[in-house]
Order: sequence, then C-alpha cells, then structure tokens
Amino acid sequence: MKLETLRDLLVEELQDLYDAEHQIIEALPKMKRAAHSDKLKKSFQEHLDVTRQQVSRLEQVFELMDQKPKRKACKAMKGLIKEGEDMIEEEADRDVKDAGLIAAAQRVEHYEIAAYGTAMAYAKQIGLDQAIKLMSQTLEEEKATDEKLSQLAESTINVKAAQ
Repeated sequence: MKLETLRDLLVEELQDLYDAEHQIIEALPKMKRAAHSDKLKKSFQEHLDVTRQQVSRLEQVFELMDQKPKRKACKAMKGLIKEGEDMIEEEADRDVKDAGLIAAAQRVEHYEIAAYGTAMAYAKQIGLDQAIKLMSQTLEEEKATDEKLSQLAESTINVKAAQ
C-alpha cells in the first residue's frame, strides 16, 4: 500500500497494532504459565482478557474507517515478545524470573502506549473523533496495566528477587 495521506499512515499503524495485539494474545498464556507468583499469574490473565477487548475495539476503528481489519506484521512486538520468551527459557530463581517477566511485559506496554498515542494523534488530525474515543479507552488500559505491573514489582516481586 502506498502511503499518500495521513489516513493511509493511520490505517497502516492500526494494522501494526492489530497484529501486535494478536501476538500478545498468543504470548500471555505462556507468560502466565512461566510466572511463579499467583498475583503475577492473575495479572497476566487479566491483561489477556483486556487485550481481547482491545482487539474488538480496533476492529470497530477499522469499521469506522471503512476498512477490513488486517494484520501487518509488527516487527517491534515480535522482538519484544521474543525477549519475553527468552526470559521464560532462562534458568533463574523463580522470583528473579518473575521480575524479568514483569520487565518484559512492561516493555510491551510501553510500545503499545507509544503506538496508540501516535494513532490517536493521526486520528485527531483527520477528525476521527469516535476512533479517538475507542483508542483512548485502550490507551488508558495500557497505562493502567503498566502501573499495576510496576506496583506488583515494587511491592512484592522485586523485593523477593532482591533477597
């Protein structure tokens, strides 16, 4: 697809996000299985449930733009997930591994926060108010997930890993 307009670039960004969210749906069950902490397992499960809703929201944004939902390979997410898989395979103390899993998950969140922020800026520029509302909800969820992971790490996981 030749990118001629900001709308074209937004569609491409959405396709990237659509693929990224699908990759996350595939990765989170593995992260959950690898986690030792029950709180971390619960956090990964909650994030999986939320991610499924986010995919549905992206499909609504595509529909608002008269586009079919389509995945464009998100190479950045592939790399971030590979780092998470590497942590899963690491021989490590269980608390240290949990700390590493949180770090991997937060890198994913930070990518999503940046990508949704960019998509929303494009949508604002071309006047797609309803799309902005949908993506804003997702962006707030991404920020909340990042914050929950930080709180879990700082209050429990990192404390145990440091002992």
